Amino acid sequence: MARPYSEQFIIALSKADPTRVGVQLGKVCVKANLPTTHVAKTFKVSRMSIHSWFRGQYVREQYYDRIVKFINKVNKDTDNRILPAMSIQDAKKYLEAIHIDNI
Repeated sequence: MARPYSEQFIIALSKADPTRVGVQLGKVCVKANLPTTHVAKTFKVSRMSIHSWFRGQYVREQYYDRIVKFINKVNKDTDNRILPAMSIQDAKKYLEAIHIDNI
């Protein structure tokens, strides 16, 4: 299984403020093995925006509700053993199938 996140990043994420929605997003993406490049495409933002959110930076209001819905969907799919993605291709297919405005 491919690991898109470094050990250093995972440690920093574990120490980040868990009340921040971006940090919560980061944790579910790591758990579900969803790489930032494809998560960024799903939200139609830059990869750098995703990394900033994961580190607890400000998330614009226009993205907040979509992120919460995304987190809930990924958690549900993880519970149902659809995730974690076993490969980058699986992650890409999963994320391409999500219509973020409709979840």
